[in-house]
Amino acid sequence: MSAGPGVKVPDGASSFRRFLAFVGPGYMVSVGYMDPGNWATDLEGGARFGFVLLSVILLSNVMAVLLQSLSARIGIATGYDLAQACRAYFPPFINFFLWLTCEIAIIACDLAEVIGTAIALQLLFHIPLIAGACLSVLDTFLLLLLLKLGMRWLEACVMAFLAIIAACFAIQVVAASPALPAVLKGFLFSPVVLTNQDILYVAIGIVGATVMPHNLYLHSALVKTRAYAQDEAGKREAIRFATLDSTIALTLALFVNAAILIVSAAAFHGTGHQDVADIGQAYKLISPLLGLGIASTLFAVALLAAGTNSTITGTLAGQIVMEGFLKLKIPPWLRRLVTRGLALIPVLLVILLYGEKGTTSLLILSQVVLSMQLPFAVIPLVMFVSDRKKMGSFVISKKVSWLSWAVSAIILALNFKLLYDTVF
Repeated sequence: MSAGPGVKVPDGASSFRRFLAFVGPGYMVSVGYMDPGNWATDLEGGARFGFVLLSVILLSNVMAVLLQSLSARIGIATGYDLAQACRAYFPPFINFFLWLTCEIAIIACDLAEVIGTAIALQLLFHIPLIAGACLSVLDTFLLLLLLKLGMRWLEACVMAFLAIIAACFAIQVVAASPALPAVLKGFLFSPVVLTNQDILYVAIGIVGATVMPHNLYLHSALVKTRAYAQDEAGKREAIRFATLDSTIALTLALFVNAAILIVSAAAFHGTGHQDVADIGQAYKLISPLLGLGIASTLFAVALLAAGTNSTITGTLAGQIVMEGFLKLKIPPWLRRLVTRGLALIPVLLVILLYGEKGTTSLLILSQVVLSMQLPFAVIPLVMFVSDRKKMGSFVISKKVSWLSWAVSAIILALNFKLLYDTVF
């Protein structure tokens, strides 16, 4: 028996060929881990604090690998995506509250995509920010075309954009020639991250930009697009391959995020440009500081690819969340226009009132908002996968459960710390 009319897993084929059938959802999810919101936090972190926040990027990525594996597990084991599980097991008022928090997270994420796309269009084609923000609505047509062509085309397009982003930053890292000992030291956690309020604010933004709440809903639904056997052996294989797929994809996301911060630290931190927290400033300075004429163009091309990619997966997540929590189906183009419209309003206001510098502050704030929404996705996920009644033989072990709750506690502690410092 198969899991619906999805991508067929070939019977009797080698393990490698069967694994290839599961490749795709992990890369779709990884898009959210390198969207334009990550750029703002990574650029600011590198320019102001050097390599010290590489440890936060690494820690965030490890947490992401764990949480996305749990997300895949619940989708495969129960047949419910996370939003459907919330509707099935929680009272209506909790279900509605969780849907609302998730919608806020999706709008915050879309806000980052609008800003990133608008800035990229301005840098590459000198299109004014306001016009670029309005033009970002046109990505709806690309999404509709890909949805008509099918899931494999959608995944292939996303993976092609990811390859462009990775290639652009690989070239820039080589050109930056960072000091390897300093980079390696940056991956070791320093207590200053917790004791310095400025560093902590950016660190929480990095966590919010890396571990995205709507990605947990998205992954739990995308794994169901594979037509795997519905017996225990088939589901166990599906969980194993889906976890491997997302782990490899998130390793690519780790490279991209670390590369942005490394390039920023190498180009700006030690050269008297520690105040560079603006994507436009970074674009102008990166070529002369790295001594590579094409560096700025590569930077802007990667930004445009990241914004376009994030739009595709953000719209899918919005569909999954609305249908899962509310059983409400609306056409993808309408969903796209509503979400993009809600994100456009604050972006246009900030551009009119504060210009480009205001968009950077809004970009970073959007990532902190995402971080504040994380507990409302993480806690239900860990609750479900730790419950034997709901998961049966696919329930996670005690050790993995303790680790998952520890990750949830870290996320909650960081959020409460940020809230306390902001208020008092």
